[in-house]
Amino acid sequence: MTATVIIGPPGAGKTTVGRLLAERLGVEFRDTDSDVEAIAGKAVSDVFVEDGEERFRELEAEAVRAALAEHGGVLSLGGGAVLAEEVQRLLAGHTVIYLAVGLTQAVQRVGLAQARPLLVLNPRSQLKKLMDARRPIYEELATITVSTDERDPGDVADEIVKAIAR
Repeated sequence: MTATVIIGPPGAGKTTVGRLLAERLGVEFRDTDSDVEAIAGKAVSDVFVEDGEERFRELEAEAVRAALAEHGGVLSLGGGAVLAEEVQRLLAGHTVIYLAVGLTQAVQRVGLAQARPLLVLNPRSQLKKLMDARRPIYEELATITVSTDERDPGDVADEIVKAIAR
């Protein structure tokens, strides 16, 4: 079973575009952050605070592994899921869409008051570091890259549908 997998940093539009893409393709949408919350029985931010990032990453890898084995639709991964080498290997053979976004847009979309555990202190600076560190991994894993800056999510989903059809 192969999924169409969406990766990218916080604020790229993975969930929003993923839902629209699934609708256009006539398939189910799944989000590994929701899967982690179901496994843990609590919000992602609570897992980070109460159990630590290492435990969250373990749960995240477990969620990705299960989703890729069970789900043939559109799958949105948490922004940091690609940091795990196991996840990188698991993505081989899947269509991987990297939603690229600039820092300004990401900050506007994420909002600095939301519960994003890795962005607690100096959110803009943390988000920049996170994006800079992960960008090479996103680019390496991507079979299709689409920018979401200043774009309507529906237009982004339409572009992905066209790119997949090629």
